[in-house]
Formats: sequence, C-alpha cells, structure tokens
Amino acid sequence: MYIGRFVIVAPDFGAYRVSSRSFPNRRIADRDGTLTVGPTPDAPENDNPYVSYNCVREGGDAVVVGNGSHVDPIAEKLDLGYPARDALATALLALDYEKDDYDTPRVAGVIGDDSYVGIVRRDALVVESVAEPTLVATYEEDEPTPVDFAGDASADPAEIARRAYDLDYEHAVCAAGVTYDGGDVAVGFHNGE
Repeated sequence: MYIGRFVIVAPDFGAYRVSSRSFPNRRIADRDGTLTVGPTPDAPENDNPYVSYNCVREGGDAVVVGNGSHVDPIAEKLDLGYPARDALATALLALDYEKDDYDTPRVAGVIGDDSYVGIVRRDALVVESVAEPTLVATYEEDEPTPVDFAGDASADPAEIARRAYDLDYEHAVCAAGVTYDGGDVAVGFHNGE
C-alpha cells in the first residue's frame, strides 16, 4: 500500500519517512542537528517547492518532525514558548494543506514533555496528544492511528529511522529518527539503498 510521507510520534521518540513516486531522488542530510530532505546530486532539476525542507528540527524544549516547510514555524513557535499543541495547530492551520495536484496533507509531530501528532487535510485539521506510537500519513492513513513500533528515549535514532524505512509501505526513499530524553535530543537518518 502507498501511504505517502508519514510521521510516527511517541512520548519520547519519533520518525519521519519520505515515500515518493514522483520525486524519489532525495536524501536526508544532518545540518548541525537539523535534518533536511533535499535532492540527490543526480536528481533531475525541478522547481517543486515541496521537494526540499527541514524534516526534524529542535524548538524550545522539544523536537519537531514533519513533511514540509511547516516544520520551521512549529519549531519557532516552540522557541517563543508556545505549548506543543498550540505550536502544531497554529502552523498547520496557517500553512494549510499543500496546493499541489493531490492536495497533499501536511503531517507533523512534536516530541517533548507533551507529545502531539497532527495533520491538516483539505477537509480537516486534527491535532492529538500521544501516549503510544501513533502514525499519520499523507494518503490512506490520514487519521492519527496507534502503530506497533517499539522504541524509547534510549534507542539509536538511526535504527529508528531504518525501522521506519523498512515498514511495509511502498516507495520508501529515506527516513529520519529522533529520541527525546528530558530535553536531550538525538537524531539519525537512513537514506535508501
């Protein structure tokens, strides 16, 4: 099944996976603790504004995961002291779903003392508190749903990324993992084979 890009958010860890049929020539790079999705050196030129973005970024005393340019304003709201729920809802509502051919939803999560997952679709904005690993995706799985995905703050973020990459959904491209332990954040990633 193809569910597109997705996040998994838990109370003390998270993951993000790029799954793409249209732009598979992408990878994740670590830029001083901020993980960025961008084209591979051999990727064809394109002017699509949704191909490159920060997918993991610290903000305030938390860390944000997400599938687009909304990651930055969520982190900035957290830096300003917004509660996680409000930072997530405000940025998702302001930026709305992507105005592409598919009306692609924006998905994101905040992992911190209070962890939340959110999605803004053409027909709804949903933000929920998480107490267990919860998945939300751009297609098909576009409601926050508990998922069997083990991990905790002591896990290796690169291994979390690899397990997200290996989940049985079609068109995996790359993945990011993050852990949160009382304000200490660690990040890792896995680029496709």
